[in-house]
Amino acid sequence: MRENNKEKESPLAARMRPRTLDEVVGQKHIIAKDKLLYRAISADKLSSIILYGPPGTGKTTLAKVIAGTTKAEFMQINATVAGKKDMEEVVAKAKDNLGMYGKKTILFIDEIHRFNKGQQDYLLPFVEDGTVILIGATTENPYFEVNGALISRSIIFELKPLTADDIKVLLNRAVTDKDRGMGAYKAVLEEDAADFLADLADGDARHALNAIELGILTTQRSEDGLIHITKEVAEECIQKKVARYDKDGDNHYDTISAFIKSMRGSDPDAAVYYLARMLNAGEDPKFIVRRMMVCASEDVGNADPQALQVAVAASLAVERLGMPEARITLAQAASYIATAPKSNAAICAIDDAMAMVRETGNLPIPTHLQDAHYKSAGKLGHGIGYKYAHDYPNNYVEQQYLPYELNGKEFYNPSGNGYEVKIKEHMKKLKGQK
Repeated sequence: MRENNKEKESPLAARMRPRTLDEVVGQKHIIAKDKLLYRAISADKLSSIILYGPPGTGKTTLAKVIAGTTKAEFMQINATVAGKKDMEEVVAKAKDNLGMYGKKTILFIDEIHRFNKGQQDYLLPFVEDGTVILIGATTENPYFEVNGALISRSIIFELKPLTADDIKVLLNRAVTDKDRGMGAYKAVLEEDAADFLADLADGDARHALNAIELGILTTQRSEDGLIHITKEVAEECIQKKVARYDKDGDNHYDTISAFIKSMRGSDPDAAVYYLARMLNAGEDPKFIVRRMMVCASEDVGNADPQALQVAVAASLAVERLGMPEARITLAQAASYIATAPKSNAAICAIDDAMAMVRETGNLPIPTHLQDAHYKSAGKLGHGIGYKYAHDYPNNYVEQQYLPYELNGKEFYNPSGNGYEVKIKEHMKKLKGQK
């Protein structure tokens, strides 16, 4: 009775969750009929997976669909409230299921990134030996927030924000469905209202369904006996466009792209503006500062080596301070990187060097550079002829460092900006000395 009442009283977004794969809207890149996840769920041959994507895109929905189709025992915990004891109980039951009945257990962990390293480590042996099949759901990038060992034992599926057309399908389904939706209210969703809600939902189906539910429940019937959801009603229900930059959405990537390009282009005002937009939208400061560290090396480099130190210090400060104080640190670092002299010599050097390695393979290291400390190295000639730089003027002596096949090849070419001017002059002076 409690479950039945819960079903009836749940928000519209919860009641309208698809029960089968064919009812799922969107995400065709992973659950179209020819895709791996669809085939695995349909055949009940699922292995451990992690579902990664912004809110409202169907991570929990897919887990519920799996629960309804699998013959395995399906168990669910939420990492925001669960502890090690909960996991121990799940593992104990899974062992019984497997040992006594030969039955698999699927464990769905919502918000898996909320588990600390120790909690995630606890699951490792049971995921590896098949005691449990893990389904983890996270809104955070799993490569940063989920234990690497769990990542290596799972397949990661990225869920995309739903398109406006996807959300319109869900809205119309919710308005007309008499069983789980609002069909009994005899509401009419006008086309311009549907377009408006689908656009402002910004890929989040839950946000759109909450708005239409509120609209139907609070709007008076017209003279024709119907509840008309007009654009004006929709505007009242959704209030305003929610600023969102979800981890997989275009707006998210467009804004971080503009932020990086503004720092690269030496415009501190634009950099701070886009920083403010991301912070106002609730973007993770740790994500922002990671991109700043990349920019400090890629776009500033040795033209101002201090830029990387500032970015790394900002990363530490963000972790120690948290918001809102961290906004000041981020602005300081962003403005420093934006106003620093620029050079991309470092990224050009490593990209050219990696291309050369891919092209030529592991060329022989000159014998005089090879390690001479281990037994028998001398018999092989390793280290013989090596010139110790500190025994020479200015701590420099000319000798072959690159493999002989690459003699004369240059990878790092300092720019004419900032500190790299001094680097260039110093290297020219060293190589020019007799």
